Amino acid sequence: METDKTVKLEFAVQMTCSSCVQAVRGALEGTPGVQAVQIDLAGEQVLVESSLTSREVQDVIERTGRRAVLKGVGGREQDLGVAVAMLSGGGVVQGVVRFLQLSEGRCLVDGTIDGLKPGPHGLHVHELGDLTRGCLSCGDHFNPHGKVHGAPEDSERHVGDLGNVLAGADGRASFRLEDTQLKVWDVIGRSLVVDSGEDDLGRGGHPLSSVTGNSGDRLACGIIARSSGLFQNPKQMCACDGVTIWEERDRPVAGKGRKTTANL
Repeated sequence: METDKTVKLEFAVQMTCSSCVQAVRGALEGTPGVQAVQIDLAGEQVLVESSLTSREVQDVIERTGRRAVLKGVGGREQDLGVAVAMLSGGGVVQGVVRFLQLSEGRCLVDGTIDGLKPGPHGLHVHELGDLTRGCLSCGDHFNPHGKVHGAPEDSERHVGDLGNVLAGADGRASFRLEDTQLKVWDVIGRSLVVDSGEDDLGRGGHPLSSVTGNSGDRLACGIIARSSGLFQNPKQMCACDGVTIWEERDRPVAGKGRKTTANL
């Protein structure tokens, strides 16, 4: 029986009139995988119940010509913790991956990674949240029980073994996974890494198969940090530099491109 992966996604959406609401509602309600839509024009808020990834839902909204920013994620009944990892590497690979603990034994992993070569890429939680030497300082796979590497469905596996994500011809991997061993409260402060090649899930016969899945170099990584659930993120503007949530989406987290005129 296929597991239900429907969650609630809270978006801030630039809307100014009732026609904006109609356009966004029409686009979402006409999309397979969207179960329910609630829109608050005054609060510029759209709540979507969907089995699609957050990036897929955001793309549907933005095809109406309105900008959208994901502000919160939650389960249909409950969620026990939410976390996020912003992935980046030395090249063009970057992405956002969110973790939502739906129950004691169900963790949903929702993400989009861009800039990958088409094909499968290993995805793993690593033991250390240390980026001082880039992805090289993230340590080994998160493996608190001392097991050998395996597939997500295996009982004998690292807790951090999330298998592969598949990048399309455009270099984007958009995915929603559900894991029974991962716990949000155990991985906050650790790191998430996407690799250059396919994880053989411990079945490849290579000396590294039982250690890393022989999935190649570490392409991009990010520290897993606590994130907002539904209605827990009231932010409209960054207090440090006056950047609105709309401007923030187009700027780097820090550095020259982050500065505003007032800071120069």
